[in-house]
Amino acid sequence: MSQHPHYILLPANPLFIAFSLLVAFLLNLLPWGQWVGVPDFVALILVFWSIHQPRKVGIGIAFFMGLLMDVHDAALLGENALSYTLLSYFAIMIHRRVLWFPMGVQAMHVFVLLLLAQLVSLIVRLIVGGKFPGFLLFAESLLAAVLWPVVTWLLLAPQRRATNRDDTRPI
Repeated sequence: MSQHPHYILLPANPLFIAFSLLVAFLLNLLPWGQWVGVPDFVALILVFWSIHQPRKVGIGIAFFMGLLMDVHDAALLGENALSYTLLSYFAIMIHRRVLWFPMGVQAMHVFVLLLLAQLVSLIVRLIVGGKFPGFLLFAESLLAAVLWPVVTWLLLAPQRRATNRDDTRPI
């Protein structure tokens, strides 16, 4: 008998997906978003939904969320949009493979994806004459990867069925 029950997941509610993206955006709006090491919650939630629901959250939503973050950050228009679009593309590209791995290995894949998105954004900033913010910038991706199991547990919670079927419940 395995230690972890295998859940049968219900389909994800599109309103819940939209709500989670809104909460992530609001978390990025908080003043702590400019501190070193605070993860990009929008990028983390985009990776999650791109891996778990690639048909519902794709490149178009990633581009739109990137434009919202560009306006919020007063960044070069398209900087976050480009990095989120590439992030979503690569997450969708590997989504079937990632879901087979245990949570720790999934977190390593997410770390690489988020690091790639940060590098794209950094390269765009450097091309237009920005300064290199230092290597501590990449702590954001590391902390987001550490948060991956918590985010996965929270966002999959509404989709889980009970492991023991109850005849009084419809599902």
